[in-house]
Amino acid sequence: MRQVIKNRKSRETDISVNLNIDGEGKSKINSGIGFLDHMLELFAFWGHFDLEVTTKEADFKVDIHHANEDLGIVLGQAFKEALGDKVGINRNGFAAVPMEEVTASVTLDISGRASLKMDLLGKAAAYPLAQGEEKYKMEYAEHFFDAFAKQLGMNLNIKIENPSNDLHTSLEPVFKALGKALAEAVGIDPRRKGIPSTKGVID
Repeated sequence: MRQVIKNRKSRETDISVNLNIDGEGKSKINSGIGFLDHMLELFAFWGHFDLEVTTKEADFKVDIHHANEDLGIVLGQAFKEALGDKVGINRNGFAAVPMEEVTASVTLDISGRASLKMDLLGKAAAYPLAQGEEKYKMEYAEHFFDAFAKQLGMNLNIKIENPSNDLHTSLEPVFKALGKALAEAVGIDPRRKGIPSTKGVID
């Protein structure tokens, strides 16, 4: 079982993640950010990951920035640790998910070379638009994905075609597609006997 408990405590947050990559899509998430909780529930469900998140402390009196970004950091670290030496994994994955007029496409590669490219195609959805009590913004999602990708060592490309002025409609298919694409990437190919790199190592 590729399972890990990861904790990160700083002056700004105290976050714990319990991850089972080979799970059933069960989740119990309390990040302190209701909108992000819902998005991560979708991510876990469509990725078949068992995921528990607990935020014990966060500086919400200032804003949600640190809790949002730090959760991306811890989640990325948890996936990287649970994958270990990455022997036998597919390594890359792709998924596209629609929601109403929006289509989100996620392409990723667990290459050890971290990067994020996030494009909003078609009509522009203004970044200042916010969702939920915590006023979650598109820029917060970008910060979360960037932290996640960097800590996991993942090349992550996200495209949102015809983004909606409703942030929920734009981001829900992204988190679903991310779960599906990552599930493909971390899946084991029985034909692959070693690390999926011609170099023989993924840092």
